[in-house]
Amino acid sequence: MHLRSAFALVLALTACSALAADYHVEDLHIASPYARPTVANQPTSAAYLTIENRGAGADKLIAASSPVAKSVEIHTMSMEGNVMKMREVPNIALPPAAKITMQPGNGYHLMLFGLRQPLKAGETFPMTLTFEKAGKTDVTVTVGNMGMAKEGGMPHMR
Repeated sequence: MHLRSAFALVLALTACSALAADYHVEDLHIASPYARPTVANQPTSAAYLTIENRGAGADKLIAASSPVAKSVEIHTMSMEGNVMKMREVPNIALPPAAKITMQPGNGYHLMLFGLRQPLKAGETFPMTLTFEKAGKTDVTVTVGNMGMAKEGGMPHMR
């Protein structure tokens, strides 16, 4: 029985380390890109990550793209009373010392529209982030079950 527990722990740590990928472009630090899994014929999903501006100058995330989707949009979500409001935004401002953590349930996220295939837990896919000053950088997004209960696992429909 101890061997099974040890094996489960190794698997859990491996999954966590897969989500712990870090990327750097200019003064920007990008950490832990992940997306939600989907089911067959689900047209959308969301991706999340953390961006930290460690420099003295401001920058902005102005676009994202991925071969797994027809389009990727920068969105924000907020609750107004009992009403969830989601909308596309043109960019995410990154002033000096800013740290933006995208997470399910509130704040920024990257919407993946027109998925070309289902996103399966444990798989990865490439995404290109475009910043106003730092330019483009490629990250690897890990598909995981993080945060599914927080938003009830409901896909963002367009």
